[in-house]
Amino acid sequence: MAKLSQDDLLAQFEEMTLIELSEFVKAFEEKFDVTAAAAVAVAGVAGPAAVEAEEEKDEFDVILTGAGDKKIQVIKVVRELTSLGLKEAKDLVDGTPKPVLEKVNKEAADKAAEALKAAGAGVEVK
Repeated sequence: MAKLSQDDLLAQFEEMTLIELSEFVKAFEEKFDVTAAAAVAVAGVAGPAAVEAEEEKDEFDVILTGAGDKKIQVIKVVRELTSLGLKEAKDLVDGTPKPVLEKVNKEAADKAAEALKAAGAGVEVK
């Protein structure tokens, strides 16, 4: 088999769909035992399509990053947001950073984050 130049390889990648490119990257990682860092460089070719997929995210996680000064208030809010008992809510608050809610819609995530921030907690929505 003839050795392909960089330009030839890039021309081939341009003709591939994102799914084909993703499958190629997985096969490349397995074959050469490399990490996903190479996938980031190759996925950068996707450009606007990757940005649109990120903007359309409809599931969010609310992560408690710290209890702040009012730990008891934060525990109460965690109990209101979840169906956890007192001990479980306290353990969650003590073990930060931990997810309070997972895979909720944007509105619920924002509402939960505001309630936790009002109680003095550190919150991150992902």
